[in-house]
Amino acid sequence: MDTLLAVPNVSEGRDAGVIESVAGALRSHARLLDVHSDPDHHRSVFTLAAPPGQLAEAVLRGAQQALTSIDVTAHQGVHPRIGAIDVAPVVYLDPRARGAACAEALVLADLLGAELGLPVFLYGALAGGRTRAQLRRGGPGELRRRIAAGELAPDFGPRALHPTGGAVLVGARAPLIAFNVELAAPATLEDATAIAASIREGGPHGLTGLRAIGLWLSRRGVAQVSMNVEDHAATPLAAVVSAISRYGTPAEAELVGLAPRAAFDGFPAEFPVRGLRTIEDALGALA
Repeated sequence: MDTLLAVPNVSEGRDAGVIESVAGALRSHARLLDVHSDPDHHRSVFTLAAPPGQLAEAVLRGAQQALTSIDVTAHQGVHPRIGAIDVAPVVYLDPRARGAACAEALVLADLLGAELGLPVFLYGALAGGRTRAQLRRGGPGELRRRIAAGELAPDFGPRALHPTGGAVLVGARAPLIAFNVELAAPATLEDATAIAASIREGGPHGLTGLRAIGLWLSRRGVAQVSMNVEDHAATPLAAVVSAISRYGTPAEAELVGLAPRAAFDGFPAEFPVRGLRTIEDALGALA
């Protein structure tokens, strides 16, 4: 039976007790491969593995625990979000498991809506290509207005935001790489924003399948280009670092969660990457 992954992103990156409680709930129903927390983003990314038929229940239990402690209406972090459990994709590692991932994601969406009272919006292939950015635009307040105005309707769950949990985005996809690059001083937020606009797909020197925004990490005092690489075969991480180097000086990178080993083909050995761990390594450690 194919193993599927889920990568729920929770809007809490500072309170170690809350993060561990969510991890414990996930761990009790699936194999927890990785936890990545960031206080500036105020976000934790959990990666878990389970066979089809078990993964949705695991994410549901983690989401249930997160809702007991997280109030997204009081959230202060630099990462865009619309919910306490902001996004919960189901990931297939083999194209032959795509159908199973789509089915598991739909089961998860139904559970989150019916059992937790969260409005669920599908994205990606399950929603005709609709993106997370389109749904997150303007944050929870704007999402509430769009629902009230009839511009958007949840695919599952109630037609109103959860009072503290907001909403959740659910999709099914191949591995996506969350990859952040910090710029050397004296780079500013404006520098990072301009670089992100230049290199993301659709920009003047855009890379295929690259989503990018510029952020300022106040706790570390650095500018960051925060990215999602949606097609590492078309855009390997080495190409991302090279593109940033055209406009500024990259100082250090950070891998959020896990990445396929192939994404680092040709990557410069001398360039530092925090948290470097592959999906293959994580699954192999459990064998």
